[in-house]
Amino acid sequence: MSFEDMLSSPLLPDGVRRAVETMRANVGHRWSVTQLAAVAELSPRTLQRQFLRFLGKSPQAVWQEIGLEQARYELLRGAGGGRVSDVALRCGFAHLGRFSTDYHRRYRETPSSTLKRQARFTKELASRLTMLRRSRDRPAVAFGVFTACADHRALADNLSNDLATALTHAGLSVTREARFARYRMQAEIRQSGAHKRLLIQLTDQESGRQLWAHRSEDVLSGGSACHERLASRIVARLRPALRHAEIEHAQSKPDGALSPHDLALRAMPGVLSLDAEGNARALDLLERALERDPGSAFATALAAWAYAQRIVYHLSADPMLEKARGLELARKAQGFAGDSTALAVLGSALTLLEEFDGAARVVGQALAIDGGCAWAWSRSGWLDVYRGDAESAIERFKIALDLAPQDSLAFNSMAGMGCAHFKAGKYAEAAHWQQRAVNEHPSAVWMHRTLCPAYLLTGARHAASRSLAALRAGHPDLTVSQVRLCMPPLPQTYRDLVVGALSELGLPA
Repeated sequence: MSFEDMLSSPLLPDGVRRAVETMRANVGHRWSVTQLAAVAELSPRTLQRQFLRFLGKSPQAVWQEIGLEQARYELLRGAGGGRVSDVALRCGFAHLGRFSTDYHRRYRETPSSTLKRQARFTKELASRLTMLRRSRDRPAVAFGVFTACADHRALADNLSNDLATALTHAGLSVTREARFARYRMQAEIRQSGAHKRLLIQLTDQESGRQLWAHRSEDVLSGGSACHERLASRIVARLRPALRHAEIEHAQSKPDGALSPHDLALRAMPGVLSLDAEGNARALDLLERALERDPGSAFATALAAWAYAQRIVYHLSADPMLEKARGLELARKAQGFAGDSTALAVLGSALTLLEEFDGAARVVGQALAIDGGCAWAWSRSGWLDVYRGDAESAIERFKIALDLAPQDSLAFNSMAGMGCAHFKAGKYAEAAHWQQRAVNEHPSAVWMHRTLCPAYLLTGARHAASRSLAALRAGHPDLTVSQVRLCMPPLPQTYRDLVVGALSELGLPA
């Protein structure tokens, strides 16, 4: 449970709440149980007992987790002037070695790796091109006055401009006039003691329903580059909620009122499902959309991706026919202008169709338009996997997961992390990430195709057999030769290990 969840729980006693809030307000201070008990107005023994009962941890363990969460937050923002030691000390960790060990245990990477990744993210943002599409299909967001006291007015204006720019790069229309928009974004900077918080919410103007909310701590720290990163991250986390709202809006329309773009939006959940039923449903809708608008970049890219999925996820009895149709659409889509989402989708199609140069080009264009596009970062990670660069792939997948951990395709980045670790020979890590992906998306049984070999190569034969059983339950007629034919374009040594493991465990030839 996150500390936000802990603090919002109605079952949390007031004394424990006061102690946790005090620790959060003074992260760098090393609190003794006696000091915290005085804050909580409890005896030290009672405080410890209540922490264990309601939070499952001792006060010292909770303090450490608060410190690690704050350190993670600062490192993801690129704070600390490039020095992990400064962040560690500021968050209450006097021993850098122990801090690095605890951080790695919790986040499965070193603090320096997190900080270096943010340097790469910042470089992408700084090098973005201004290639923005204009289309009547762009969702419109009304972004009104940014609420802040006089002391923070200049900061609010700067953040407002950065957010408007990030929204525009993400393919949205931004207006000050609420009557021209379906959605409304409101933001304010609120001060609580020594802390300044940025609060943002997105609402549907027609229903008044809140679609999404965000809170950022200590927004006054850092300069303009830090605020630009913050704006890109906020918009990246907003995008799944807005995408879901757009799909709901298309689904609520009468069939006779559907535009080609509405049909493509209706198809999107099926494409993102990565399973047979969703794929078939999506392709029917997309073919209808393309009949009415053959020049739709979004619908064409989605259809190309859906056909490519039919090959690598064992959804087709005639993979070569599906590949020909997918290539036809993907090559056509490359001639259309599209936003970062359409380009990232097209990159996914081209990657699975083994058109790596074209995929790298359109994914690069997506990141040039919107450096905060999690789908483009994830797809660039998959390109690195297929090209054999495991280290770069892991870095890119982590950026995607940092940007949009709640996105519907986050599980695909986890699967990619597993494949990258597999390529690097780290089979236990590969199994960990692949299993996380399967847990997030159980219907994507094709992931067992690489999870099963990862378990076998770690010596976990029982887990490998269980994984193979799940694969065969989803694809009863699957054979080793079909796996070999339809496997994604992974390096040959990787493919050989997968095929060898599946054969050893009894998948029919």
